[in-house]
Amino acid sequence: MQQLTGIVVSSKTPKTVKVQVTRRWTHPLYHKTITRRKSYLVHCELEVKTGDKVILAPTRPMSKMKKWKILKKI
Repeated sequence: MQQLTGIVVSSKTPKTVKVQVTRRWTHPLYHKTITRRKSYLVHCELEVKTGDKVILAPTRPMSKMKKWKILKKI
């Protein structure tokens, strides 16, 4: 099961938070470190607030945009 680690960016709606996941890799030709960020809407049963680091896991579609859930807070 794929798991992602991200930071909670917004927690304004009930049971839904916005999590930003950052991934880094080195370009094979230019050897430059590249950083890409992506935001996910995540189903959340836990008490989390903005700035918390969390682990995400895929789940069944909860809505049109929510297909991830929070496993635990780091």
